[in-house]
Amino acid sequence: IRKADLQRDTPYNTYTRTGLPPTPIALPGRAALQAAANPADSDYLYFVSRMDDTGRSQFSRTLDEHNAAVQKYILKKK
Repeated sequence: IRKADLQRDTPYNTYTRTGLPPTPIALPGRAALQAAANPADSDYLYFVSRMDDTGRSQFSRTLDEHNAAVQKYILKKK
């Protein structure tokens, strides 16, 4: 989500509308629910999309690592 998305007034923008959106935004699958209920033991605190055709994410242990990944994968792609 980018800043412009947060300012756009749509029925799904909970920043510009009160209450719940008209329909669910997403429905997690069974694997996602099981992963949330039983998280893996990990030191990773942050993640960012690699913005490539693999759909992979870059995970980071510190905010400095995360900011470097955002710079590499998001900001330099523009």
